[in-house]
Amino acid sequence: MSIGGNIEYINGLKAEAAARSGRKGEDILLVAVTKLHSTDEINEAIACGITDIGENKVQEIMDKYDRVDPVRWHLIGHLQTNKVKYIIDKVSMIHSVDSMKLAAEINKRAKQHDLVMDILIQVNSAMEESKFGITTEETGKMIEEILETCPNIRIKGLMCIAPFEENPEDARVYFAEVKKLYDEYGKMEHPHLDFQYLSMGMSGDFHVAIEEGSNLIRVGTSIFGARDYSKKQGE
Repeated sequence: MSIGGNIEYINGLKAEAAARSGRKGEDILLVAVTKLHSTDEINEAIACGITDIGENKVQEIMDKYDRVDPVRWHLIGHLQTNKVKYIIDKVSMIHSVDSMKLAAEINKRAKQHDLVMDILIQVNSAMEESKFGITTEETGKMIEEILETCPNIRIKGLMCIAPFEENPEDARVYFAEVKKLYDEYGKMEHPHLDFQYLSMGMSGDFHVAIEEGSNLIRVGTSIFGARDYSKKQGE
């Protein structure tokens, strides 16, 4: 199936899952994950209606940025503090904030560019050692610290990467846990807190994530096909 056909198919599945949770397909933002995919493939996806793309690595954003048609860029992978300066004026949202050190650097660089950066806090609800993210218990404290010390950051919600499970149903409990946090902290009132996005779900489990309340899914393989890891980044 073509990239356009894949997007149409995913949007259909997205709408079905949304209906099961009492919502509409358009209530869920589809972010196309473009890691290791070419700018030609990305531009084809944009031509087929993709409005938002997600990259895991700063270097790929740098390599591709000027060759991709107008689109909203998301940094969805682990972000090192020493690389924030390269993408602070290029991305619309950073999904993977998991430490005060990183938040402070984002705040510093955003201030230098006279902007307020939208972020999501990454929660590791399964407490997997192989994944980044803070624990569910640490979430409230980090939100409060960012609001107190980082005026050039706007907290837009939470992000979660569930463990890979052969049966996507096994990930449901981890999504449900982060949705509870989202509902709890989303009630806070602060000019720099505006919970709009619960970023949960990838190609293998996004239908379960949507059923559990996700309104932003990150899908790559199901749009572009399997990645070729022999390619250089940005090709």
